[in-house]
Amino acid sequence: MEAETKKTYSEKDQAHVWHALKPYQADASPLVAESGQGAWFTDTGGKRYFDGVSGLWCLNLGHGQSEIIDAATEQMKALAYFPLSFGHKPAIDLAEKLDQLLGGGYRSFFANGGSDANETAFKIARQYHKQSGNPEKTKIISRYRAYHGNSLGALAATAQANRKMKYEVNVPGFIHIPPPYAYRSSFGSDANDDLLAAEYLEQTILWEGAETVAAFIMEPVISGGGVIPPQSTLYYKKVREICDRYNVLLILDEVVSGFGRTGKMFGYMHEESFYPDIITFAKGLTAGYLPLGATCVKESIYEPFKEHDSTSHFRHVSTYGGHPASCAVALKTIEIIEREGIVDHVAKLEEDVLRKLKQLSSHRVVGDVRGVGFLYGIELVSNKESKEPLDDVDVKAIVSACQKKGLIIGKNGDTVPSGGNVLIIAPPLTSTSEELSFLVQTLFDVLAAYE
Repeated sequence: MEAETKKTYSEKDQAHVWHALKPYQADASPLVAESGQGAWFTDTGGKRYFDGVSGLWCLNLGHGQSEIIDAATEQMKALAYFPLSFGHKPAIDLAEKLDQLLGGGYRSFFANGGSDANETAFKIARQYHKQSGNPEKTKIISRYRAYHGNSLGALAATAQANRKMKYEVNVPGFIHIPPPYAYRSSFGSDANDDLLAAEYLEQTILWEGAETVAAFIMEPVISGGGVIPPQSTLYYKKVREICDRYNVLLILDEVVSGFGRTGKMFGYMHEESFYPDIITFAKGLTAGYLPLGATCVKESIYEPFKEHDSTSHFRHVSTYGGHPASCAVALKTIEIIEREGIVDHVAKLEEDVLRKLKQLSSHRVVGDVRGVGFLYGIELVSNKESKEPLDDVDVKAIVSACQKKGLIIGKNGDTVPSGGNVLIIAPPLTSTSEELSFLVQTLFDVLAAYE
């Protein structure tokens, strides 16, 4: 019998791995990463790539951070696992540090990741209202194009129709409203999109009945839905005022925008009067080195959970939420961010990068360029006048051409029908000006060839 031909990792991948967000292709040859250093990784064929999306928006400090690796190793040696039905030092220290970063008065519940953190937030919001004398307050409002997770509750909050197809029936109790989206305004081409989007939130609360609305969840910048920031901080200010007016909890999903991504430690910090009742973290919390999510709530939200009847405590548990090694990694990640001035580094470079990216608007298929910090969206169109989205085949071809030149970028795939036409740029926060210049130049070269 002839010896079996040794399979490549690409072939074994095709035979055994089920990939996220990838249609099956019989002849596919998927990229297989082998090693990484800084903002770059190398595949099994020896080719290097600049990671322009930080993995999945999470590898904020790049590969090879030996301090983070050592922190995980030392914690595993000391205490490999312990459940948070009791306590352990890394979780306590991390909760204390998060409270400090948030300005004080917050308590943390630890989860596995972003979806889990948002599920936790929804449960807390509903139980809080029931135990505060408002049992009808159960509805959660979120925004179209927003992404809040893949578990069924978080998916119900996620207002991206393509992600829900064939998973129906959806979890009830979630309502969607338009975001401020100046390029494709829901309110008219000359509208003050920020103001009208905030007013729409208020109208929805009133139409639904303020006594039935528990919370409003939003990302400071819609990320996976196409990188859609408001035009100004007016939107943030108005949202906070409306939530206060109707006793609606404001849940801020900072899974992507947290820990320096927007040029502030947290995305909500761009407006002084804007603050969360509940805030969720993951991704950048550990810089992608280990899974961890966190749901932080104001102490006033925690108060009703101190009651002593049999169902007043929070009856939610996560086996690996707050894993000791993950908490140790998060603490070391935050230490590096603060010590190395990562947030200031992003704030210093963001204007120059966005200015250069905006020059891409001269290309016939670039309809809009937007972003904040190290988070950018390039919306592609087939016609600038009608704003007809560029065909998905062409968008994928542009992403593929960048990959061939050694640049990994993303696109908002599986989002909304005919709306997967936004290139996603989210490089590691440690990226140098030279590396960012490579990113920008590669995009120019690919789009010039596409012309």
